[in-house]
Amino acid sequence: MANTLSASLLGWLRCFEAAARHCNFTQAAAELCVTQGAVSQQVKQLEQWLDRPLFLRTPRALVLTPEGERLRFVLRESFQAIEGTLTQLRRPREKQPIALSCSPSFAMVWLTPRLGGFFRQHPDIGLRVYGEFHALDRSRMMRDGTEAAVRFDPGGYPDLKAHRFLDEWLIPVASPAYLAAHPELRTPDGLRGAMLLHDVTPWDGAGEFEEWQGWLRHAGVDLPDAAEGQRFNLSQLAINAALAGQGVAMGRSALILEDLESGRLVDLWGIHAPSVAAYHFVCAHGQTAQVAEVEAWLVAEGAAFDAARRRVLQTG
Repeated sequence: MANTLSASLLGWLRCFEAAARHCNFTQAAAELCVTQGAVSQQVKQLEQWLDRPLFLRTPRALVLTPEGERLRFVLRESFQAIEGTLTQLRRPREKQPIALSCSPSFAMVWLTPRLGGFFRQHPDIGLRVYGEFHALDRSRMMRDGTEAAVRFDPGGYPDLKAHRFLDEWLIPVASPAYLAAHPELRTPDGLRGAMLLHDVTPWDGAGEFEEWQGWLRHAGVDLPDAAEGQRFNLSQLAINAALAGQGVAMGRSALILEDLESGRLVDLWGIHAPSVAAYHFVCAHGQTAQVAEVEAWLVAEGAAFDAARRRVLQTG
């Protein structure tokens, strides 16, 4: 076995696994920090060594052959087992602070005010929160040294453990002053594209107007000029603009509930659309005991918030 699994063969297998996961040589190369040509050549050498093709190379994409699919499955299971074992072996270092990558607006508005309670419950666990919203996979988390993350997105983490701990509702909101200055907003039919405040990156890979378009479909409102209005790259920036009386923002309930309760923002029509995205706790398989404690705390806080939200919004 030692002679079979040479350094060259292990390198070929690593390139093949990344290419098989992405079905794309270019994306695999970006993950491995090598050139696209290098990945293609490594996979070709593996195919020559096996004397059989692992991919069908079509003009649009790579398609795994049955043999390639079989090898991809074995490698995925093997790499996850290796990573789980390495995590277990590194447990003596668990006292190091946990790096938590978190969607920026959620971190600022929802998570940070609750962290005091976490540290009181877990004084032995250090937690460092980083505001980020890039897409995640196992390789990136390991490369960046990120033990866990919170992401607002539709989910889909084939090589990570992901726990959907809080759903979300979309609610158009504006300041009382803006509503008073625009009496036509008494009904959704008075809405105009120029009034809209957009978060154009609600999650990595989302369309620029994803949230407004989703709410408009749910409400049955036709707004041909929905792409107009101000654009921001964070939900909280759009909400701040609404608080300043600059227009109508698409609020996520987790980020605006206190503003609604205080009267700083107005829930314009009581039409709450369920979001296709939700808050996920994401970590690698074989998580440490401390990461499991963070997950359990977030799940409990999410459940408590959801109960309070239902009382305020009277959602099902």
